[in-house]
Amino acid sequence: MSAIPEPAQPLDFYRPGRHTGTPPMRSPEYVQMSTAAAITLGLVPGRMHRTACTHCLNLLVTYPEGCRANCAYCGLARHREEARDYAERNFIRVDWPAARYDEVIERVKAGADKGQFQRMCISMITHPDSDAATDALLARWVAALPHVPVSILSNPTTMEREDLVRLKRMGADIFTVALDAVTPEIFERTRGKAVDSPHRYEKYWQAIEWAAEVFGPEKFGVHLICGMGETEREMLEVAQRIKDLGGHSHMFAFFPERGSLMEDWPPADRAQWRRVQLARFVIDYAGGHLDRMGFDPRGRVIDFGLGREELAGLIDSGTPFRTSGCPGNEGESVSACNRPYGDSSPSDIRSFPFALDPEDVAVVRRQMQGEDVGTGVT
Repeated sequence: MSAIPEPAQPLDFYRPGRHTGTPPMRSPEYVQMSTAAAITLGLVPGRMHRTACTHCLNLLVTYPEGCRANCAYCGLARHREEARDYAERNFIRVDWPAARYDEVIERVKAGADKGQFQRMCISMITHPDSDAATDALLARWVAALPHVPVSILSNPTTMEREDLVRLKRMGADIFTVALDAVTPEIFERTRGKAVDSPHRYEKYWQAIEWAAEVFGPEKFGVHLICGMGETEREMLEVAQRIKDLGGHSHMFAFFPERGSLMEDWPPADRAQWRRVQLARFVIDYAGGHLDRMGFDPRGRVIDFGLGREELAGLIDSGTPFRTSGCPGNEGESVSACNRPYGDSSPSDIRSFPFALDPEDVAVVRRQMQGEDVGTGVT
């Protein structure tokens, strides 16, 4: 078994809260990573509830001046005042420490015999240099670790179709678009002109259609956030549209990000979230279709379009309630990108980063019926 290198020196590794100011870290020399990825790489101590590691190495391009967008729900948004240093900002609930990219690659190589990482993802931000840095990171990874496929979490605002063609030619395996807000109205309120942000709903859909053309079926995905004011039907109409194009929906439950403009919003309703998770899985992987589903006058799912026994079997499997994202080694319906506790705490798990046991399924069933019950972890 290969030895894991000793932790990086302070100038080569930045952990939020350990420094008085952000070092001049810029991609592609440096990258930020999720706390789960840093734990898995051995860069920070810690353990994750009921899971030993994350199977997707989630990396984020980084610059001292930060993201130029101002999305209302995002911890990286331009408006934030309490975190003057960009690297101090939390994102999807957790800190994102930074390290030299070369060291990240060497640590993945050193642990290759453990098979920890089934995928790597480069997440872009809205910045003039983000596209070029993404190219450089992708090229370096493909040369060093060609056996670990790469997903691109894109920034459509700065991209054109030829950028997708180039990324695929360079070796990107899957292209994803974080649409997040499923209706034009919610997108405008949370990501567009209403919050002085540059993103446009039409441009994001254009990028999704480019992805369908360039990367092809099963090779593109779209992030959607449940609980920002949409109905269940509106959410699933978008999921069906993506499926019809040949892609998959990667769903998140809304969680109020500390320091964001929406930090006072409530988390996604549990019952709504569970129904949407199940219906999305039926659409993407169980041969279902929105046209065969039933909804009440408030747009809530009341019929999933499957027989009782088939639906019960899906629920009992627990798979629809696991984190949805780019696939790994367990088949297309199980995500390598398990994002441990990215949209909830262990005391109220929304996206399960591990296989559910019968007790977990029982909790999910109660939540689907509207009971106010969490996962019971303190």
